[in-house]
Amino acid sequence: MDTRVKIDFVNADNAAEIAGLAVCLTNEIIERTGTQHFDVDLPQTTVLCKRFLEEQRYRVLGAWYEDKIIGFIAMCESYALYTEGSFGIIQEFYVLPEYRNKKTGEALLQKAKHYAKTQAWKRLELCTPPVQEFQNTVDFYLNQDFEVTGGYKMKCAL
Repeated sequence: MDTRVKIDFVNADNAAEIAGLAVCLTNEIIERTGTQHFDVDLPQTTVLCKRFLEEQRYRVLGAWYEDKIIGFIAMCESYALYTEGSFGIIQEFYVLPEYRNKKTGEALLQKAKHYAKTQAWKRLELCTPPVQEFQNTVDFYLNQDFEVTGGYKMKCAL
């Protein structure tokens, strides 16, 4: 990884930058799959991100290159009997395309794992985008000690 890239937690002042990257993430998924999986509105996403960060419901590590955030990993805590306690969920994880394959994502994930251990989480879980279009993403996670547990991500609008 470029030694000029620094990884640290963001705060509510960074909400607009994180929201912008989250929109990039959802747009990339939509473009690659050709399906409108999301309808993400930048102003609303910025407000939500700021609120989640202020309430500490959402912990976000950012990767800075000079004064620009070039990637982020967002996590929250959950609980389940099958995990025998609390665990972390990686909700969003994105690195700008021009900074991929330069160990930035790996560095973000390593810091996330370290944070997870400080929280006594039993594990980290995540959901990948559709596998066929994002096999490189799945391969990245497999190379970072994640394992496929099967199933589908499902939702029910309320």
